[in-house]
Amino acid sequence: MRSILVAGLDVGSTCTRAVVGELLGRPHHPQLGVLGIGRSRTVGVRKDVVTDLEAATECIRATLREAEVMAGVRLDRVYVGVSGDHVAVDRSSGVVAVAAEEIVSRDIDRVHEVAQAVALPQDRELLHAVPRDYYVDYHGGITDPVGMTGTRLETELYLVTGSSAVVGNLTRAVEKAGYRVQGRVFEPLAAGRAVLAEDEKELGVAMVDLGGSSTGISVHYEGKIRDLAVMPFGGATITGDLIRGLSVPFADARRIKELHGVACARLVDPADVVRLPGVNGRGRSVPGTYVAELIEQRLENMFRRINRRLHETFPQGALGAGIVLTGGVAATHGICQLARTCLEAPVRSGFPAEGLAGLSDMIARPGFATAAGLALHGADYFLETGEGASTVTSGLVTRVGAWLKEFF
Repeated sequence: MRSILVAGLDVGSTCTRAVVGELLGRPHHPQLGVLGIGRSRTVGVRKDVVTDLEAATECIRATLREAEVMAGVRLDRVYVGVSGDHVAVDRSSGVVAVAAEEIVSRDIDRVHEVAQAVALPQDRELLHAVPRDYYVDYHGGITDPVGMTGTRLETELYLVTGSSAVVGNLTRAVEKAGYRVQGRVFEPLAAGRAVLAEDEKELGVAMVDLGGSSTGISVHYEGKIRDLAVMPFGGATITGDLIRGLSVPFADARRIKELHGVACARLVDPADVVRLPGVNGRGRSVPGTYVAELIEQRLENMFRRINRRLHETFPQGALGAGIVLTGGVAATHGICQLARTCLEAPVRSGFPAEGLAGLSDMIARPGFATAAGLALHGADYFLETGEGASTVTSGLVTRVGAWLKEFF
């Protein structure tokens, strides 16, 4: 019996996470059974850019080995997330004539080729070409034109590109760790696969992936992606405010944010204090409300900028399913309450849930959205092409899978 394994690797600026899963279920109702996870503090990466290849390689190796040990498998390939302000999203259109009586898949391929025929700078590479809309004889709003009749087929694509050097160094670090990079996926696309339901995408939803150094945004409406963007701020921006506001080093600011971070000052007991390290052992204390105020002010600024971006795409109230916050920063206590006030829309916290089974409760937190989504992306690709997965014949994976099916 052959087990089909897929793995997602999210190398963030703060934390590196991995998810290993086994493809379960029938082809039309697939599920990903989570077998193992790995998590470690990121080293060798700053602002989503590899700055120390050896350190980043060791961090990636340790994270994936932890996931492999939990799953009882050995992987040979992974899907890797790409994020950061080096990623750019542009629109491009293409038009072709339809020769036959009806549109066939070859026509779709041709119109995509035309839309992608854009000269990229030598230091850029194409990550994705995501369809935004199709038009048949000038009639838009078409999801899949195959089988329709017409003489003119047009498409509009989102072209997602990244820095060749940044993407190449990340790929090199994974390869030096002993793994093949099966695919590189823009992280907001991966996270959306794990946290958004299909009915939300139909009604209209914006997913905001609050990462360590950047924030990714994807807007869905009527089942299609209507906007993709990267904004140059994230958890590191909050940490910077704590460094300046509390006069503490980076490591202490990050620890304070993780242990005492609250998004709304009104949620903090006025009697709470935060102990700060001092010089020569002379520590000091500040009110917990002051720390929360620093975080709240920065988050308010971030949400205002996000709100302006969303209004460029959709008018207020058009997103029927509201806004979903995910990523490591989305775990901050009280952040949804603050976001509802700033964005004036329904807001929920997004954690991996769609299409997952097995040990899915272990990754039911916003920080694992991208890693889980990358694994789900790998499962989708395998179901579509029959390629891109690690395979193990019988052995421990089969026994673990049977155990999961019996008890879950």
